[in-house]
Amino acid sequence: MIRQMLLPIVALGLLAFAVLHVVRAQQPAPPVSPPIEPPRAPYRRTVAGAGIVEARTENISVGSQLPGIVVDVDVVVGAQVEAGAPLFRLDDRQTRADLKARQANLAAARAELAKLDSLPRPEELPAAEARIREADANLVEQKSNYERVQRLDAEKAATAQEVVRRRQAMLIAEHLLARSRADYDLLIAGAWEPDKLLARAKIEQAEAEVVQVETQLARLQVQAPVAGEVLQVNVRPGEFVGAPPGQPLIVLGNVNTLHVRVDIDEYDIPRFRPGAPATATLRGDPTVKFNLTFRRVEPYVVPKRSLTGDNTERVDTRVLQVIYEIEPGPIRLYVGQQLDAFVDAEPADPPVPASTGPPPLTSAKSRTPR
Repeated sequence: MIRQMLLPIVALGLLAFAVLHVVRAQQPAPPVSPPIEPPRAPYRRTVAGAGIVEARTENISVGSQLPGIVVDVDVVVGAQVEAGAPLFRLDDRQTRADLKARQANLAAARAELAKLDSLPRPEELPAAEARIREADANLVEQKSNYERVQRLDAEKAATAQEVVRRRQAMLIAEHLLARSRADYDLLIAGAWEPDKLLARAKIEQAEAEVVQVETQLARLQVQAPVAGEVLQVNVRPGEFVGAPPGQPLIVLGNVNTLHVRVDIDEYDIPRFRPGAPATATLRGDPTVKFNLTFRRVEPYVVPKRSLTGDNTERVDTRVLQVIYEIEPGPIRLYVGQQLDAFVDAEPADPPVPASTGPPPLTSAKSRTPR
């Protein structure tokens, strides 16, 4: 009897347990407060977008114009630099050697021009004058010999051959005197003007080569394009830098005033009004709010690249980027930090149209004077 009742009793117990388990499983779970309160739109109609904090000058990624080995890094993260301040320097030993060679060529070209300008040398004038006097004395002697031979020839005491020889000697003496005087005039005239022009052209060429190497040397010293704060340093001494580099070597920007770049989804562009009031909240603490001042709209819709990590976020859309200036708030913001931005989308009140109809007619009674 007991064995016959045991199986139904166990079946009823298991059924009751199953019913109890199903009932408990279907009970609604108690509400759980989110760990972080979601941001709330401060306006009745809102256009929302994710914003990235950036420097007022935007985040400037400084690279190198030339490839080479880094030998000096002159800044650290957080340093304040002025425009033109050195950031890092590449190996410039070969360029400095080339500069010395070009400077030597320039010095030689200038010395050559100075030599031409200093002509004639004072030491050469007495020698030239002495050669003229020597040639003149030789001409006097040859003339005297020729005249004596002519007298002897008239007396039939000299041969015709001797007369010709003396005459040729006199002519040679005359030409030697002329050459001496011409050499003296050439010496007094100094350097030829085309030679000076050629020397000046060589100087200009040497100066251009010096400037070229100096420019190359300056390009090996990378300088800050603007005044600002160094935000990131990705280069170390001894590393090779390509042209163009694979990543930003140094990132800097003016962070005295921060901007936020807000991505407005292309579906929200019709409701967006430039200059409308805007507010941003801090990720992680939506109670911290920052007032935004409209600065500009970049009128080029681009594919969305700044992702928030939300599961419902669309990544196959395009966005309009709007730049706002962030007013100082209770908490310090950092470049690259994400904010939730809200722009008032309440349509502006339309202007009241002016009346264009005819003026109201007055009755005849009202026109009748009393």
